[in-house]
Amino acid sequence: MFDYEHSLPIRQLIDKGHVTDEDVLNLRREVYRNGVVNREEASGLFAFDQHATKKPDSWREFFVEAIADYIVVQEAPRGYISEANAEWLIENISKDGVVDHRTELELLIKSMELANSVPPKLAAFALQQVANAVLEGKGVIARDRELKPGVIGETEVELLRRILYASGSDGSVAVTRNEAEVLFDLNDRTSEAENHPSWSELFIKAIACSVMAASGYEVPDREEALRREEWLNDTSVNLGGFFSRMFSGSLSAHMDAVRAETGSEAYYARRNAQMAGNIRSAEKVDKSEAAWLAERIGRDGKLHENEKELLAFLKKESPEIHPILQPLLDKVA
Repeated sequence: MFDYEHSLPIRQLIDKGHVTDEDVLNLRREVYRNGVVNREEASGLFAFDQHATKKPDSWREFFVEAIADYIVVQEAPRGYISEANAEWLIENISKDGVVDHRTELELLIKSMELANSVPPKLAAFALQQVANAVLEGKGVIARDRELKPGVIGETEVELLRRILYASGSDGSVAVTRNEAEVLFDLNDRTSEAENHPSWSELFIKAIACSVMAASGYEVPDREEALRREEWLNDTSVNLGGFFSRMFSGSLSAHMDAVRAETGSEAYYARRNAQMAGNIRSAEKVDKSEAAWLAERIGRDGKLHENEKELLAFLKKESPEIHPILQPLLDKVA
């Protein structure tokens, strides 16, 4: 089935059909002591994980660590999940767009948390797993939790928040359009439900961030990062901390987090003025952003309470909003 340096131990485990704690320890110490270094080795671990009938917790921990390390660390440049690796990961952990096993879900989120840069498609895919559970009752999230169909509970909000923390990169601290679309869909389809109060706050902050947040730390594109090893060694920036401040404070705390000085400014001190200008500019809701909001808000024919609060928040916090959005803003005057 496989023909690479470490294929024999995996073939033997597949033939055996199960793995013990001792097997996992041997894999860690002897077989993969330098990590999973190529696609063939990673595929071998996936093959065993999918075929084994008995797996201890130690295997799940090893599997998640090994594959996440391969995707994010082993392939150059360190810290990136490439588009190709994102596609490969999605293909291996899901069926028809749904993640059905806890190990694969943890691998997805762990990989995102480990990475400095996550493709928007992967971030939206992760958020969609929560939507699948809430709206369709599908996937491991629905199976492992006591969900009330069509209702966003506190547990689901915390998982959404964790995913947003993890994906707070891809060159910007802003929530991406892909992510915002998933959140809007969730809001539309649960607008009449008794959702946990924390959902409203997260929704408003996340959508506002998608149109108002600037990048305090600009992640180089993949090609540039390959030439800039000094950037790869910069550990001063903690975007997870940024998102933690942004989403865990009061309703307007996310803009305080955007405006706050970040660790990256110490490393790129000469760019402080430029960053400040970028932030002031980004806080404006421009024509394209306003057009998207005008089309997206009330798409189902109703202006939901969360959408009204979002408009009120933008009206208060943004120094300039394009007139396209004015008819909706007038409704919350």
